[in-house]
Formats: sequence, C-alpha cells, structure tokens
Amino acid sequence: MSKKRVYQLAKELGITSKELMSKLRELDINVESHMNTLEEDEAELLKELFKEEENNKNNHQKQNKSKSNNNNKNKSKNDENKKDKNESKKENSNKEENKIIEIEEKIVVKELAEKINVNPNEVITKLIGLGVMANINQEIDFDTASIIAEEFNYEVKAAEIEEDNEDEGLDFEDKPEDLAPRAPIVTVMGHVDHGKTSLLDAIRKTNLTEKEAGGITQHIGASVVNVNDKKIVFLDTPGHEAFTAMRARGAQVTDIAILVVAADDGVMPQTVEAINHAKAADVPIIVAVNKIDKPNANPERVKQELTEHGLVPEEWGGDTIFVPISALKKQGIDELLEMIILVSEMQELKANPDRKAKGTIIEAQLDKGRGAVATVIVQKGTLKVGDAVVAGTSYGRIRAMIDDKGKRVKKVGPSTPVEILGLSEVPDAGEILYAVDDDKKARTIAENRQEKLRREQLKAKQKITLDDLFDQIQKGEVKDLNVIIKADVRGSIEAVKQAIEKLSNEEVKVNTIHGGVGAITESDVMLASASNAIIVGFNVRPTSPARDLGKREKVDIRTYRIIYNAIEDIEAAIKGMLEPEYKEVVLGRAEVRATFKIPNVGVVAGIYVQEGKITRNSKVRLLRDNVVIHEGEISSLKRFKDDVREIMTGYEGGLGIENYNDIKEGDIIEAYIMEEVKK
Repeated sequence: MSKKRVYQLAKELGITSKELMSKLRELDINVESHMNTLEEDEAELLKELFKEEENNKNNHQKQNKSKSNNNNKNKSKNDENKKDKNESKKENSNKEENKIIEIEEKIVVKELAEKINVNPNEVITKLIGLGVMANINQEIDFDTASIIAEEFNYEVKAAEIEEDNEDEGLDFEDKPEDLAPRAPIVTVMGHVDHGKTSLLDAIRKTNLTEKEAGGITQHIGASVVNVNDKKIVFLDTPGHEAFTAMRARGAQVTDIAILVVAADDGVMPQTVEAINHAKAADVPIIVAVNKIDKPNANPERVKQELTEHGLVPEEWGGDTIFVPISALKKQGIDELLEMIILVSEMQELKANPDRKAKGTIIEAQLDKGRGAVATVIVQKGTLKVGDAVVAGTSYGRIRAMIDDKGKRVKKVGPSTPVEILGLSEVPDAGEILYAVDDDKKARTIAENRQEKLRREQLKAKQKITLDDLFDQIQKGEVKDLNVIIKADVRGSIEAVKQAIEKLSNEEVKVNTIHGGVGAITESDVMLASASNAIIVGFNVRPTSPARDLGKREKVDIRTYRIIYNAIEDIEAAIKGMLEPEYKEVVLGRAEVRATFKIPNVGVVAGIYVQEGKITRNSKVRLLRDNVVIHEGEISSLKRFKDDVREIMTGYEGGLGIENYNDIKEGDIIEAYIMEEVKK
C-alpha cells in the first residue's frame, strides 16, 4: 500500500501543513512533522472529511446570505414562533431518545448514516475515534454500528432474518409396503499397512495399491462385487489417521464395517479409532484378521486385544464375527464375503426404489475436461440421467453417470455407487444429494443455501472489532498461522484442515482461511499475501503465473503428495513461531583484584579469571559475599590497552560494567549467556 507525506496531502487539499497537522491531532492520528507519512486509506478518509466539510461550509454560506436578506422581514415572525420552536425541539429530542433502527450483522457506513439521519462525515469521525479506519463504502460490524448509533441517541436491534424452508420435503419416510431389499454398503477400516487395500484388491481382483502415493489410499473409492448373485458395495477409506473425517463420513453411509487387523502387528491406534467410529455409527463389525500366512502371525493375541475394546469373538461367547484371512494368498476371502451376506440378511436392509433419489456424496473433484465430478452412493429411490439434483450449494442436471467399472449407465437404484457429471460446482464430500422436480427448484434451494452460508461466513469473518481487541489484550499477544489448502479432491481438504488445526496450541493458533479444489492460482497467492498465509497444495501444483507471483509477493507455497510430510512441515513452522524458551549458561567467574577510576568512563575492575572465560557479549552478575548485588552488560573488556573478545582462565584484564560503578576488591564477577532451548 503506497504512503503519502503530510505536506503532499496538504497541497492536494489546498491547506497548509500546520492546519492539516492540527486536524490529524483532533482525529487522534499522531504526526510530529510535515514529513511524516500517512497510509493510503487514512489519506482517502481525510480527503472525504475535508470534501464534506467544504460542502457544509458552502451550504452554510448560502443559508447565511438568504437569512441576512430576509432578516428584517421575518424578525417579528421569529419572535412569535420562538416558543413553538423550543417546544417542538423538546418533543423531537424525546422522540430521538426512543428511536430504534434495525440492522443485520454488517452495514455499510453510508447506509448507517442514512438510517440515523446524520452526515456520513460525522460517522467516519466517530469511527476514527474508536480506532476503526473505514471509508463511506466499507462495512462495519453490528457492535461497532451500535456504539455509533448510541452516540446519536438511536437504539439498534438485530434484524430478524427469515429462514428459508426450501429444504423441507426433500426427504421423507417411506411406507413399509414400498420397501424392497437392497445391497449392503461395506466399509473397510483399520490401521496403516494392515492390508485394507490389499483385501479389497483380492476381493475386486483389481490393483489399486501401486497407483496410490506411498502405497496409501488417498481418496475414497467405491465398487460393487457380486457374490452368489447378490451384490455387496465396498467403500475404501484412507488409512492414515489424519483422514478421520473421511473415515467417519464413510461410516455414516455404511451398513457393515470390516475391521482389518494384521495378525503379526495386533491392535494399533487407528484400529481403536476405527472401532470407535463404527460403534458411534451403530454399525455391526466383522473382524478380518489379515496376514495369517506370516510365520510370526498370532491371531489369538488379536482376539485378546480386541476383547479389551468390546469386540468378543463368537467362540468366546461374544457376538463379533472373526474371519482369519490372507489378502496376499487370497485365503479366507470367500468365507469373509459369506459372512457379509449373512450379517446383511440379519439386518434386513431395505429401501424404496420408486421415489425421487436421495444419496450421499462420497467424493468430489474438479476434472479438467468434464468439470465438477462427484461420486454418489444412492441410498433411496432411483437416480436417472436428466434428473435435476441439488447437493449442498451445488446444483445441476445430470448429464452422464458412470458406474464403478467405468461403463455409462442411464439409471441406478439404491445401494449403488455412481460417478455423476453436470453439477454447477464441486460439492463438499459428505453432502446429501437430492433429486428435485426441476432445475428452477434446484437452483433456488442451492442459492438459498449459498446465501445462508455467506451470512454465516460474514459472522465468522474476523475483522478488527472492539470485542476482538479486548479479547486479544486479555489473552496476551496471540499469534496466528494462516493456511490456504488446495487439493485435488474435497475429501483431502477436510482431512488436511482437521489435521493441521489440531496442531494449534495456547501460543499459536492455526487458521484455515480458504480451501479449494484445483491448481494453486494467482487469486490464492493474492489472498495469501493479503492474509500473511502459507499455501499448502496436496496433489496439486501452482500455475506458472501463480509461481511467479508467489516469488514476487514472497508467499510460501508448499506442495505435497503424502499428508505425513505436510503435517510435519507445518508442525515445524508452528514450533518456529512459539515464543523461544531460554536457559542460562554460566561461562566463567572472575575475581576483582583492583579497581580504577577513569575520568568520563567510571570504575573499571582489574579482574583475574578463576574458571571458564569472560566474553565481551556475555551478561555479568556482580556477587559480594555470594549475594547478587547487580546484573548488567559489559561496557568494556581489555587486556593491557587492547580491546579483546574474551579472557580465558588464568589471565588478567580490565572489565567495565555498563552504568554501574559500585565495584569493590574481592567481588566476584560471574559471566553468563541466555541460550535458546530447542523445542
């Protein structure tokens, strides 16, 4: 932002620097001379103020002229009406005391001025007094507007926003006679490297593991498997614990959870996490004890450990099904599939296929050639090509549907995963997709949701308000690390956001100020520059113009393929932002053997270094009978006539203590430094 000197602004306004400086002091803007600089927004505000004052002066002059012409004519009338005017003034002041205005969370300065019937110039002056720099077209928050309105005897009330009920009626309970059996939706959960993707690979006879970065499944996939003419739908949730949000979302649409535990590794942190998610979703768990072909496999230990978490095997008198398998050797796979069919039959899973579709967005991403692409699992009804749909704030008409095998389909029923094209924007993973009557209704619902979201964001937007300032003063200086996340799919954004926000502590707060799908663009870099943020790209790269702009703006752009690295780097950045801790390191001790008074310098001690060393940049502590008399800095350190950096053990020298002269023979000088403790 460009700055302007006081004298330059005075020249533009056509006044002297002295007049401008006195005006600035009235507005609590500290300037010491005409060479001081002002910020651009301050200069613009001052221009507006002077413009308003000039207009007011001109109006007053015109009124005064007309008054002087009509003064003699109206003198007698004025005397008669004086009493009436005083009475009406009193009435108006009483009315003003009770005046009420309604405003929303934010209001433009000009609109507020119009509502309280004052000149915008007066509102801006009051705002400057409160420390809020806002021009006539900028927004201020509700609290600030209330304070300003009270100054002019107006009471402020929050405007009631009518909530839209467009969402009502999109979902409803089906009649029992309309329900038909549906396929079970199965989620495979478990710890990293316990063989989740390998198990799915064995089931689907596909090969996903090698495609994934670092051998870890990064995105939710869904596929259909046929077993004895019965369908099973498998969801695959990523294995790293930072993807808790994605795994939890997978469990919400799940009928059965398969918990994969390695027979040679046992129960691990993410195994426990997966158990808790499945229990919270009230989903039956089938335990697949994997890697039984390994020589050090111990399935009995796995059973014992899982019993501690409430999963008791059937043979031990519990109700949890345990199936020993080897995904690599394809052992026990058929038995596992039979158990899934058995459990699903016990659950009696049903849905109505003859109604408007309802489903859940499992994954969504922006494809260069196809636009917004979303993976949906249909839960109720039948979804057809050409249906008008709405999911969160995105809407559209389905242009095409592709099943898990890559084939185009025209309609799909309950418990079917399908990729859809035709949405206006990339929906958030976990959003509910509804089929509606027509495009108009879909657009209306999406726009209403967008408006609601915008209002919530405005509420949450952290602009400087009086409350924030007070909170920050109370808490002490709170440091923020602002982060912008860009990823190839929505689910990754949620996961990275959750993982890095967990890194916040009392001293540093991590804020995710923006998350988006697609490449890192120039607008992301500009936002990062304005917000003093770092950009984290997950499976995406910056465009060439964005990279160049990032270099110019000195914005930190980090790109990653595996989430572990992203979290480690951000954790390191946070540790760097923490207030450093220091410990005292004693360098040496010296005895004062003699003292010398030197004109214009003070007292200098003749010292003998008994242990360690005394360095020029160290701090010193003066001890007398082992009691600390003074702590300070070294002003001079010499050997003979030469200035030296240090004096070692067994050597003599001269030492002066800054601004301190009470040094006596026999005193001990202890030299020390404050060293930063690595965290």
